[in-house]
Amino acid sequence: MQLNDSNKMKACFMGLGYIGLPTAIIAAENNVQVLGVDINPEIVEIINQGKIHIVEPGLEDLCKKVVADGSLVAATKPQDSDVYVIVVPTPFKGDHEPDISFVDAATRAVLPYLKKGDLYIIESTSPVGTTEKMAELIFSARPELKDELYIAYCPERVLPGNVIYELVHNDRVIGGINPESTEKATAFYSSFVKGDLHGTNARTAEMCKLTENSSRDVQIAFANELSLICDKADVNVWELIELANRHPRVNILQPGCGVGGHCIAVDPWFIVSEYPAEANIIASARKINNYKAFWCAEKTQNAMLQFQLQHGREPKVALMGLAFKPDIDDLRESPAKYIAQKIMQSSNSDGMMIVEPNVESHNIFKLTNYQEAYDQADIVVFLVAHKEFKTLVQDNDDKIILDFCGVKR
Repeated sequence: MQLNDSNKMKACFMGLGYIGLPTAIIAAENNVQVLGVDINPEIVEIINQGKIHIVEPGLEDLCKKVVADGSLVAATKPQDSDVYVIVVPTPFKGDHEPDISFVDAATRAVLPYLKKGDLYIIESTSPVGTTEKMAELIFSARPELKDELYIAYCPERVLPGNVIYELVHNDRVIGGINPESTEKATAFYSSFVKGDLHGTNARTAEMCKLTENSSRDVQIAFANELSLICDKADVNVWELIELANRHPRVNILQPGCGVGGHCIAVDPWFIVSEYPAEANIIASARKINNYKAFWCAEKTQNAMLQFQLQHGREPKVALMGLAFKPDIDDLRESPAKYIAQKIMQSSNSDGMMIVEPNVESHNIFKLTNYQEAYDQADIVVFLVAHKEFKTLVQDNDDKIILDFCGVKR
């Protein structure tokens, strides 16, 4: 499918995942002619039907609207555009080293289409210096575009479940490889962002994204470490945090079973990998949050063993939640998924029930309805505080409840 002939600005979004698709849809709704590119033809087909392949409240209605009026078209390959936005994953390799191969591949894919005056933007979370690397790649392949192209970095900062609002209303940090690029990218985002747009250089914008998520990781690590201490001290961590937060200058976050998602669980490693001697607190926070998932699995296994010794049979166990946070379907880097896998590897799978109300099916886990799993279980393990779970626990229930995410608080 071709982009409509119009006087609209044409933008090509490379990547239609949890960030790329919503951003493409919002841009299309704001008088930008959008081509959304994804290497998965099934995703392209779904979007061109006006549907979406992710869970995000309100997004499908917007998708249907912009596809119907021709403002958004999905394809497997880029086309000539005015703006190219790279919104692909940036995972890490085995030793927690950042992998920018998807950014590299997406950049190479748009190389033949770039022309004088075009704007190239990376939104993918990236190590410091990535934007400059991609600029070098572009200019080495297309030397005639040197000083003729605008190149910038602009990270997203949205919360799954509230993406539509936050894409529009959150402030954005925009860093170009030169002031002209910053100005050009700022003008593009001003077409659909109502939040303030803060200009800087590319390296600072890249570090800003990593800093934001590393800060969150450190704060969560404090809460998770506190939960480990409180377990040994026989103190209710939820009550403790609520009372401590009554102090006017204390704001402790809530503990959980670890940290997941493609941002907070990944981005701090980008800093640690590049600056291992300096990033001590950041590295420690990562280790604490990873250990919390291991601790939750071990705690569950011990409860199962104790039940078997007391009752002479293996317990029926309901593992409640697989997503990395409440009320979404995103399982990337999910500590709950790790816990479920670890427990199932060392247990009788016949007695295990896996629950994730936001996912219809899973290629590894056989999913069970949350009410059915709760009713049948001897041990209920709350891994994610989905809204469906909040009313399950009754005071007179004869069950062992392991609440790692504050469902009962």
